[in-house]
Amino acid sequence: MLRHNLLIILRNARRSAGVFAINLIGLASGLTCALLIYLWVKDEVSMDAFYKNGDRIYFAWEHRKKADGIWTSSRTNGPLGQALKDEVPEVELTCTTTRSDNFSLQVKETELKVDGRYAGKDFFELFSLPMVEGKAGQVLNDMKSIVISRNVAKMLFGDTGSALNQMIEVDHGDQFIVSGVFEDLPQQSSERFDFVLSFSFFESKESWAKEWGSTSFATYVLLREGTDINQVNAKIADFVSIKTSDPSKYKTLFLKPFQEVYLYSEYLNGVQKGGRIVYVKLFSIIALFILSIACINFMNLSTAKSAQRIKEVGIKKAMGAGRWTLLAQHIGESLVTSYLALLLALLVTDLCMRPFNNITGKSLSLQFDGQMIVVLLAIGFITGLLAGTYPAFYVSAFRPATTLKGKLHSSLGEVWIRKGLVVFQFALSVILIVSVLVVQSQIAFVQEANLGYDRSNVLMMPRQGDMWDVKRLETFLAEAERIPGKISSTVIGHNMTGHNSGTWGLVWNGKDPNDRTEFEQVGVGNNVDKVFGFQIIQGRGIDGSNLADSNKLVINETAAKFMALKNPIGEKVTLWGKESEIVGIVKDFSYESLHQPNKPLFFRLNNNAWLMAVKIEKGKEQSVVASLQELHQKINPKFTFVYNFLDDQYQRQYASEQRVSKLSRYFAGLAILISCLGLLGLAAFTAERRTKEIGIRKVLGSSEMGIVYLLTSEFTKIVLLSVLISLPVSYFASNAWLDTFAFRTSLNGWYFLIAGLLAVLIAWFTVSIQAFRAARANPASCLRDQ
Repeated sequence: MLRHNLLIILRNARRSAGVFAINLIGLASGLTCALLIYLWVKDEVSMDAFYKNGDRIYFAWEHRKKADGIWTSSRTNGPLGQALKDEVPEVELTCTTTRSDNFSLQVKETELKVDGRYAGKDFFELFSLPMVEGKAGQVLNDMKSIVISRNVAKMLFGDTGSALNQMIEVDHGDQFIVSGVFEDLPQQSSERFDFVLSFSFFESKESWAKEWGSTSFATYVLLREGTDINQVNAKIADFVSIKTSDPSKYKTLFLKPFQEVYLYSEYLNGVQKGGRIVYVKLFSIIALFILSIACINFMNLSTAKSAQRIKEVGIKKAMGAGRWTLLAQHIGESLVTSYLALLLALLVTDLCMRPFNNITGKSLSLQFDGQMIVVLLAIGFITGLLAGTYPAFYVSAFRPATTLKGKLHSSLGEVWIRKGLVVFQFALSVILIVSVLVVQSQIAFVQEANLGYDRSNVLMMPRQGDMWDVKRLETFLAEAERIPGKISSTVIGHNMTGHNSGTWGLVWNGKDPNDRTEFEQVGVGNNVDKVFGFQIIQGRGIDGSNLADSNKLVINETAAKFMALKNPIGEKVTLWGKESEIVGIVKDFSYESLHQPNKPLFFRLNNNAWLMAVKIEKGKEQSVVASLQELHQKINPKFTFVYNFLDDQYQRQYASEQRVSKLSRYFAGLAILISCLGLLGLAAFTAERRTKEIGIRKVLGSSEMGIVYLLTSEFTKIVLLSVLISLPVSYFASNAWLDTFAFRTSLNGWYFLIAGLLAVLIAWFTVSIQAFRAARANPASCLRDQ
């Protein structure tokens, strides 16, 4: 029987090669999309899920009350970790860390530039990172110890065994002894680092790290087994406020599962909202949409060609075949087609993997382990079942007497089901078209947005090594002034691409004593306005050449409104206990992602800030960078010249949105293509059922264009209905996504009009192919009894 059914499948594929090919290509396209998205989603949800005690590792966060709401931060103070371990019985281990990016590790003549961490002594035990050399609980006991990755050990010492107890010079300064080697971090780690230094050493250099008022560190906690996290969070809510003797209790401490941080990292007014999980859900839905569209096409094409098999079904029923036997046969055919499409999809997926990885920034690959094989078999089975069930029930319901005559009449319900499916799939396509237009528009808005300052051709250089010497810094800036093509240079204590440093230590007349709204503080040097183009709208800016300006402040518009001062210029305020004077107001500018609204900010004089910035004349970038590199080598010879252009750093903030933009274009195009196959299927079905009607109309004098109009008008109504259904849905979906930006483009009516017109034009083109074919058929052939 199996052999018989396989022969029937082969015979039908040969007889209707075009339909079989369309079915195969449609399903393969949908499955390819589903596979690519599955691999991406699997990688996203598995981030940070490899830790041995992952379900007990938590990240300390704070809700901070402000006058205009709640700000949630993952940065905490230095002493928090040890205090939690000492005073909260449910806490087993804690660890405080801070970043140490782009550090130099040198052994003899070999030098590497790598990223690292300062971490508490329990770091490797808490995270259970595999150790190649050394014991996890002991490698950071000595403050002059360094733990390096396997890769760094090989590059500096040739092998891991030779690294232990060797000396490494860090940033051309202190010497550290290698106390351990850890395995290279897997791709599923959101944290990337190649060495770890003792946090105790950091505290010895930076005394402020021991203060409860600092908020610059990440604190990780390992809870004991069986601990109720809700009870712990209730217990520690006022922990920081009590330690800092803050009567307003403006900070609420809570522990967040570390494995959730990667996907659920964004908060709005104290409530978790957004994050990478939004795109995980979005693309999962897109995969289901496209696979559904492909299945719908299979249904329509199968039912459209069912008339060619009605005699086969009638004979089988007359010979005693039951309905379940016919159901099994036709679902079996669908499953065979589905698995063939799956094999084709695997081949296409493998070919698309490299460009897909380039777009997503990942290193995905097809790995046929047990889980993957089960998933593939399940996808093929479910797809075949979904695509084949309706056609199987449809065909098996034919009456023998009717089918043996070769006549088939569709009920009104059957017609509406087929049309409804096409309405559904085209509605999804229109939603995707609108989404692409909106995402593209917002990305263009972000790239062209007036941030309130000029980010173009601004080169940013971190101070390192000898550049921390004030005299060397002054020499560097003075000589840089003479470089042809350089417009101006300065120092600034802010990277302009995110929250850097905040304080609620600014006090003015009329301030609520319990208010703890944080002001972003930006240390600036001379010529900062020339480099960044900040616009002083009232008063004056900070004069870096005038030491008297050390107690002067410039606030932004948002700060002026928040402080509610009638005339801020000349107003005396107190900053960290010292009297200062407001001398100017700067126009609001966006120093964070455009997802965030403008926040209160002030400039203060700091000629010793941690970043150098140089404004370069357009077209002179290469020559100026080369001259700066030569100058840096002369003044700071031990350190590699490191720089970034501010515009590039700004664009990196929107990497996720840009990837979504690219992927949405491809997926929308694929959805439209598959939807066209669905229309083609329905057009073929309609033309086949109306063959005699078309023949009679032609005999009675109807023109070919009249026949084409007859067939296309019905489909135009279907597509217009899908457009009407999809536009409200696409409006609310687009608006919800745009609302995640504090600064956003407007929803232009043209997006919806273009999407609707595009859908109609595509439908006309697709249906016209079949309509012209039917209109040109010989009337005699049309009237012949099939």
